[in-house]
Amino acid sequence: MSSKSQRILFLVPYPLGIAPSQRFRFEQYFDKLTEAGFEFDVKPFLDERAMIYLYEPGNFFRKVWKVKLGLLKRFLQLFSLGKYDYVFIHREAAAIGPPVFEWLITKVFRKKVIFDFDDAIWLKNTSTTNSVITLFKRYRNANDTCKWAWRVSCGNDYLSDHARQFNPNVFVNPTTIDTEHHHNQVKQFSGEKITIGWTGTHSTIKYLDALIPTLKKLEGEFDFRFVVIADRKPDFDLKGLQFVPWNKQTEIDDLLKMDVGVMPLENDKWANGKCGFKALQYMALGIPAMVSPVGVNTKIVDHEMNGWICDTPDEWEQTLRSILEKKTDLKDFSAAARTKIEGHYSVKSNTSNFLHLFALRGPENG
Repeated sequence: MSSKSQRILFLVPYPLGIAPSQRFRFEQYFDKLTEAGFEFDVKPFLDERAMIYLYEPGNFFRKVWKVKLGLLKRFLQLFSLGKYDYVFIHREAAAIGPPVFEWLITKVFRKKVIFDFDDAIWLKNTSTTNSVITLFKRYRNANDTCKWAWRVSCGNDYLSDHARQFNPNVFVNPTTIDTEHHHNQVKQFSGEKITIGWTGTHSTIKYLDALIPTLKKLEGEFDFRFVVIADRKPDFDLKGLQFVPWNKQTEIDDLLKMDVGVMPLENDKWANGKCGFKALQYMALGIPAMVSPVGVNTKIVDHEMNGWICDTPDEWEQTLRSILEKKTDLKDFSAAARTKIEGHYSVKSNTSNFLHLFALRGPENG
């Protein structure tokens, strides 16, 4: 690298430290970028107040105002592009409309754009609380941005296969966990009442619906807790349900309450684009993961080694039953789970791959 520091502009949807997709895809690499000699600025489309309005029903005019404000800020930011060598766009430059900013940045200002995404964002999948955004969202923006980008960074093979239809310079940059500074504790099993757990948001809690009848049936035979860590309390008829409001300050301690973490999914196009984040979080803390055989889950979890891959309701029931009967030694699974994440899905193991997104020669996994 030359003596002059190279500069990166991160155009992101949300304020720093809030959205998991940002925290675990690039925010945790900021120190690594600084150590490598890069300078960078981060410009969110939405501010923290907008985030509050966005995920609440109503507030139509406030949402519209915040989106308009985001568009104005993006327009003004175009005039500072001259001082940057790279522009890293996570998911989209603007929440609504056609990819005008992406086109201007690549075609008019001729900037090297790294386009990063970790979901099948070319498909419609928006929360009902964001209906104001749904009305004006253009889902094929992702395909256009893939086509114009200098380099595309995708969270898994399913996403990268889609992106390669539009751009040959596509690289898999997995969602990773900071096992040294954040997820740096390991589950200690007490041998007492088993705790099954799930973490997520109101938009993904629907995937638990298929598992609830199995949990309810097992409650009739076993005494166990079912912990849900989320931004909203679920309406599940389970006597062992324990709701824990998600809190960034306590999220690690809250996750460590689990003995086993579950991640059921439907086998659809949207779910295949997901990057296994729940399983990664569980396993990084030495919590064995029980997952559906959808997408990248089958690469993250090694069946009956560091977790379980369960497809049918009967497989879910039999695996949970074995755990609740304490026929399974969770400690052996725990060590293997932690090792898998440290070796393949940690910041430490992926730093070189991430930094090469900004090198003239790209990552070797493309």
